[in-house]
Amino acid sequence: MKKRVAFILTCTLLVGLAFAATSIGVISIPAEAVLPIIQAKLTGSAVPPQWEIYSMTLWQLRLPRVILSIFAGGALALGGAAFQTIFRNPICDPYILGISSGASLGAGIAIIIGIDIYLFGTTLGALLMALLTLFFILTLAKTGKQKTIETLLLAGVALNFLLSALLTMMMVLHQEAMEEIIFWTMGSFATAGWIENLILFVMLSIVTFVLLFYSKDLNIMQLGDDISKTSGVNTERVTYIVLIFSSILVAIVVAFCGVIGFVGLVIPHLVRILFGNKNQSVFVFSLIFGAFFCLLADLIARTVAAPAELPVGSITALIGAPYFLYLLIVKRYKSII
Repeated sequence: MKKRVAFILTCTLLVGLAFAATSIGVISIPAEAVLPIIQAKLTGSAVPPQWEIYSMTLWQLRLPRVILSIFAGGALALGGAAFQTIFRNPICDPYILGISSGASLGAGIAIIIGIDIYLFGTTLGALLMALLTLFFILTLAKTGKQKTIETLLLAGVALNFLLSALLTMMMVLHQEAMEEIIFWTMGSFATAGWIENLILFVMLSIVTFVLLFYSKDLNIMQLGDDISKTSGVNTERVTYIVLIFSSILVAIVVAFCGVIGFVGLVIPHLVRILFGNKNQSVFVFSLIFGAFFCLLADLIARTVAAPAELPVGSITALIGAPYFLYLLIVKRYKSII
């Protein structure tokens, strides 16, 4: 009952913030204009004349951006919850396997060689490199059957450093592209469009279904390998399915939005504190809280220094890093006393 009330309340808050975020911006859109414009666009009817001047801004810029921030935040938090569950480590995040570094390198290559000006140029480069990184990591982990998780972690950390070093070298050698690459790596929802939202919605729906389907198996896996095997859970299959689907989802988010940190690290950690460790609740509330967090961060990023815009990743870091440090300090203090 408590979780049901919390679910309704958090969803209501998310919808309310989304409505506010749609109205607020460099160009302020009257709140009473939002629903009539959306209704007219969805039904194919004419936009009321008094709201026509806001139609293009709302439908082509503001609304796609709000929706993308919701989907991306939910996806990153969901991916973080999945990774923390698989690795049995509350400080894992979706970027631990080198996906973000791979995507950043792919985006950097696309910007330097000039294909970023074409349709899906930077996005396609980032996505392909992120998926290639994932394939390499999973192939490498296959070499150690008994230490799959450990191999994944070690390989991910090593590859993160390697790809980051390659990107740094590229920026030094091509300083004319450095500013654009750095801004991309700090994350933004400014390039949001309906195609990106559709792709992300489909993938997010699939991954949510997969995680909820395997949530009971994942609950059992938290008790250890021996109990999992006696309970009939195929731990290796579940591990690979969850990691592959979650990683692809995160790769798509990074390709569309750049690197947005701390969402997948802090949000699942907070959800577990509030609602316990059952994965069904962790996945659902991580999705909602992550969406709310990124939507709020994007609203701050595009309004606090208007008409200039701050990278969303810098806002999530400013909010998420101090909070995570607070959690670590409190946990350490409690362990001492």
